[in-house]
Amino acid sequence: MANTGAITANKPEKRQQMGHQISRVFSKYGIFLIFAVMVLGASLLSPAFLSSTNLINIVRQMSVVGLIALGVTGIIVSAGIDLSSGSVVGLTAVVAASLAQSPDNSVAFYPGLHLPLFVPVAAACLVGALVGLINGSLIAKTRIPPFIATLGTFTAIRGAANLYTSGRPISDLTDDYDFIGQGDVFGVPVPIIILVVMAVVTHVLYAHTKFGKYIYAIGGNEQAARVSGINAARYKMLIYVYASFLAGLAGVVVSSRIGSGQPGLGVGYELDAIAAAVIGGTSLSAGGIGTVAGTIVGALIIGVLNNTLDLMNVSAFWQQIVKGCIIVGAVILDQLKNRGGK
Repeated sequence: MANTGAITANKPEKRQQMGHQISRVFSKYGIFLIFAVMVLGASLLSPAFLSSTNLINIVRQMSVVGLIALGVTGIIVSAGIDLSSGSVVGLTAVVAASLAQSPDNSVAFYPGLHLPLFVPVAAACLVGALVGLINGSLIAKTRIPPFIATLGTFTAIRGAANLYTSGRPISDLTDDYDFIGQGDVFGVPVPIIILVVMAVVTHVLYAHTKFGKYIYAIGGNEQAARVSGINAARYKMLIYVYASFLAGLAGVVVSSRIGSGQPGLGVGYELDAIAAAVIGGTSLSAGGIGTVAGTIVGALIIGVLNNTLDLMNVSAFWQQIVKGCIIVGAVILDQLKNRGGK
């Protein structure tokens, strides 16, 4: 009888353990399941969804936001936020375009100038990194809240982009430059290749280097990180530099894709990037939580959602409403998950 009682008592414990295991598995892999369900649903709603051309277009379209989101993930993991990345895209796009114009263009930004391809690309990335250094310095040195600091640079950098071009677009770019956004290698669009390469680099950086480990430690408990000897100010600055570097690269991709550098490029991209990171499991309510794989899937979810609504001829205004609801829902789930873990 005693053994029977022990077995009976153990059943609730086993159920509870099984429930915890299922919860942990869903917490870790649930975003991939949601993505699979979305793909299945989209294929049922529109037969054109699963065509190879459409699938490639989805990834190509989200490649710019995906690049920005990779950097934003690290910032949110460190318990920060970046609202300036969309403006960085606009500024770096016009800087790169001004250095990548055809030399025979009579109205070129710099008439007669013909530079190797790496110059405009490097210039855009360096300008982006410089903005990140400004953001990181404001946050780490003056202790200004990240929201306020990057909101200020969001406005200032957009103004700088318009000032640089007097508010006019810069077009007639070289074929080499346009190839970055419009070309393909063995049938794979170059923007997708860039995204994949940078996703791998960023994963290694975040998951397998001292830099990444320190960023997670700072986000989890900055005071404890400082006590353990981590220079929190330095690594905060570095993560903002890296994030804006990626935004600069995104500026190159988007300007070469449309064949023009425009100061208005990137409007709203910072929100899409934050949404991709949050949907992918990066926690806004608790630092130190987030992965590159989750962010990429989050960006793909946004891409699939936008594409499906387009195929169904849903108004762009309704698309914004749906996207907003999804972001709020993701944050609510994140808060509930973190409360449940306490």
